Amino acid sequence: MITVEDIEFGYGGEIVLSGIGLTAEQGSVLGLIGPNGSGKSTLLRLIYRALRPHGGTITIDDTPVAALRGRDMAARLAVVTQESASDTPITVAEMVLLGRSPWAGAFQGYSHADRVAAAAAMRRVGIRELAGRTYASLSGGERQRVLIARALAQQADHILLDEPTNHLDVRYQHELLGLVRELGVTTVVVLHDLNLAARYCDRLVLLDKGRIAAAGPVADVLTAEVLEPVYHVTVQRSAAFGSLQLLFGPRPHAAEDARERLRESAPDSASPDTEEAFTP
Repeated sequence: MITVEDIEFGYGGEIVLSGIGLTAEQGSVLGLIGPNGSGKSTLLRLIYRALRPHGGTITIDDTPVAALRGRDMAARLAVVTQESASDTPITVAEMVLLGRSPWAGAFQGYSHADRVAAAAAMRRVGIRELAGRTYASLSGGERQRVLIARALAQQADHILLDEPTNHLDVRYQHELLGLVRELGVTTVVVLHDLNLAARYCDRLVLLDKGRIAAAGPVADVLTAEVLEPVYHVTVQRSAAFGSLQLLFGPRPHAAEDARERLRESAPDSASPDTEEAFTP
């Protein structure tokens, strides 16, 4: 179980997250959703200790993350973030095997059991045939699947995923999130696609401007009353393939409102400041 209580965080004096609290129950999938800039990825980085909160507490199975070190942290938590391709000529098999690093002896290297775990993880995400390819040569979607395999090879009790479906086509989006659900480990996942969140998450936390706008079961959070003020679109609920699904459209007068904002932000063409701004 992952518990976040009353988290405060900011950059350079500007508050980014305030009063954040959530619980990811054992074996469940908790989705973090919200517009760009709402604080989703920042919250994830606080959970895996890449950032330190200014206030509040974060615990994993009642142990503060600040107290977890080395193998204890690796046994509790695996993380999949957005990574760019490296120029290092590391192969896919070697990249996945890095998930076993916390368990490898300092001078013994990887054991046969480590290699078996890495191979099994590659099979689970369908990349066994890529084992000999260099990681840098892969497409964005292939790299994402490699990172998921590396997390699975780590065999941690909890997984954090930051937009894992980026760069994946529709088939692999569903296959990957379906796999995540089958793992039976406590998962916190950042998702932009609300329909994917509806299908594969047990509970949702909706962030807006660094605060929680709504939290609870999927059906309670994904309503027009909750989503429209946050996303500024029209929302209609439907159902397909046994799951809640959403339809989106522009809000009435959205185009007129956008044009008005542009007019208000445009500089006065007659202003002397206009020409001076482009004068060396």
